[in-house]
Amino acid sequence: MNSSSLVSISDISKEEILSLLNQARYFEENPNHKILDGKVIATLFFEPSTRTRLSFETAVNRLGGRIIGFSDASTTSSSKGETLKDTIKMVSNYVDLIIMRHYLEGAARYASEVTDTPVINAGDGANQHPSQTMLDLYSIYKTQGTLDNLTITMVGDLKYGRTVHSLLMAMQYFNPTFRFVACDELKMPAEYKDFCDKNGIKYTEHKEFSAEVINSSDIIYMTRVQRERFTDIMEYERVKNLYTLHNAMLDGSRDNLRILHPLPRVNEIDYDVDDNPKAYYFQQAQNGLYARQAIICKALGIDINKEDK
Repeated sequence: MNSSSLVSISDISKEEILSLLNQARYFEENPNHKILDGKVIATLFFEPSTRTRLSFETAVNRLGGRIIGFSDASTTSSSKGETLKDTIKMVSNYVDLIIMRHYLEGAARYASEVTDTPVINAGDGANQHPSQTMLDLYSIYKTQGTLDNLTITMVGDLKYGRTVHSLLMAMQYFNPTFRFVACDELKMPAEYKDFCDKNGIKYTEHKEFSAEVINSSDIIYMTRVQRERFTDIMEYERVKNLYTLHNAMLDGSRDNLRILHPLPRVNEIDYDVDDNPKAYYFQQAQNGLYARQAIICKALGIDINKEDK
């Protein structure tokens, strides 16, 4: 495994997280470079994606690199029965970096173990999504001025939501208080609550998305109930619309509150929220470009400070 791979947010330290956030800020101010001139990056998306794939590809293009890859696995040799191992080893012959999304948990870790080419996990099943976490952290830092001592409310699909799992783990360094709002079928898995307990992270669980919860939050992180994760369609129909944020629900909220969502949304944020200055999910998506530029450079061992001189 290449030590520069980013498979889980737990692969990087607090100092590395803060360094990536500083680099993301640099790229927001200076998005266009030629520091990847001569580099070829593969984007292998075995699962559908819009924001993640396009922001990674835009990041490479703005840094002067070239992209190969696919966004539909049915057009590749995997549809003929080629194993993930063989696909990764074959692609590694052509590129300097692999960015991969896969529907199986652990696929990114496995890919990183069968090649010396660095691998960035762009989401593996319901497990981890570390690049989303970095843009989430950057969005929180930009809107709050700090990552420390914040109350973060996570709402909706906390069972399958890989973005909330990664964010929870990354926030261990910053003394957060979490509110987990979910029904029994979609509550935060025990392993992540155990992680909180072991690391002294405060949290409470709620079935009701109440005014008390909303009005005491610095960040509300809404999530989509993911139909593609359900094997029982009746269970999905039963839980898909339990939590919807409406503009009126924000009347008593803190001035500094910001609403995040990894997108795409379905019914969990009403369109009447979009014009509220506390809505930040579209800016959050834009921040993904800068965070992913920083992640790509780290994976390739490029020191921005030296390159910029």
